[in-house]
Amino acid sequence: MAPALLDLLRGAKTYDLAHDYRVGMPHHPVHPPYLFGLSKAHGEYVRGEISSAAECITLGGHVGTHIDALCHFSKAGKLHGGVEVAPIQSHAGGIGRLGIDTVAPIFRRGVLLDIAGHQGVDVLPVDFQIAPDLLAEAAGAVPIGPGDVVLIRTGWARYWHDARQFIAEVRGPGIGEPGARWLSERGIFAAGSDTIAFEFVPSQMPVHAHFLVECGIHIIEALDLEELARDRVREFLFVALPLKIRGGTGSPVRAVAVA
Repeated sequence: MAPALLDLLRGAKTYDLAHDYRVGMPHHPVHPPYLFGLSKAHGEYVRGEISSAAECITLGGHVGTHIDALCHFSKAGKLHGGVEVAPIQSHAGGIGRLGIDTVAPIFRRGVLLDIAGHQGVDVLPVDFQIAPDLLAEAAGAVPIGPGDVVLIRTGWARYWHDARQFIAEVRGPGIGEPGARWLSERGIFAAGSDTIAFEFVPSQMPVHAHFLVECGIHIIEALDLEELARDRVREFLFVALPLKIRGGTGSPVRAVAVA
């Protein structure tokens, strides 16, 4: 099996779906910013002619390209599966159930729904809510089934290097609750997009509640789907490895598509 898999991979193209991390990068205002600095510069610690440099970084689990753990949202005090959250959470320990450390490395069939391309635009407008019929039209003959990862392109990745435009005071295109239910009916494992909030905002975040709490479906945000869409890749192997942050509600991921 391994040699056959390696042969397939040799002939495949890998698409990097993750954004770079830099000071000043976009971040949702409820999460801390990304901070970076050299903790040791070359020449400060020297052994003969040899020196090394190192950095210190701080960031939230929901900054940059990242995946939400199921414990990220609760509804009426309960997590997915009816778990009471109050007794199992602490500031030092995080959430004691359904944390990001329980999410296994992700190797799953991925499907791209290029909504911006379907609409004939580079970028969807800020007030564009994606309805179920549009999801179905964008999928076309490509089936969406149990265990899939569905990625929705709005085109907003083009704004990544302009934090003000990308965040847009937490307004942006995305699916509403009807679109979320259309996807959850198909039994998907996760859904992602190229925006900061995944769902249409401003809102009371009903899509997050439906996916994470009611259905156990993970959400991936701030993806770069431009090259994938440019090459018209509709189906692929989606790979992402969350960090094993005990009790964490989310994690940065280096997400890739292999096609």
